[in-house]
Amino acid sequence: QVQLVEPGGGLVQSGGSLRPPCLASGSTFSTDAMGWYGQVPGTERELVARITSGGSTNYADYVKGRFTTSRDNAKNTIYLQMNSLKPEDSAEYYCNLYRIPYHYWGKGTLVTVST
Repeated sequence: QVQLVEPGGGLVQSGGSLRPPCLASGSTFSTDAMGWYGQVPGTERELVARITSGGSTNYADYVKGRFTTSRDNAKNTIYLQMNSLKPEDSAEYYCNLYRIPYHYWGKGTLVTVST
């Protein structure tokens, strides 16, 4: 059974950085595509960043140049390096594992960016 845990959100000032991890268990991690989605209350969950099993990445336009996702297959972990944070980046961030045709989700981690 796949389990995803995101322990690393928090409160940060505008312009600051965070690097939340996502720890995966119960999966063949190195062969799975992973991603991060953000959700603000009352809106749809949206893709923020994605990384394939081969390490290719793509990002939402509004985070390009500021956020980077990476993976450490030896630790079954992906990271979301969030730099130059803005108040509008405040959201619940969810880790995602995609194994056709299923999506698996973590419980989310709250990131709040203050002015």
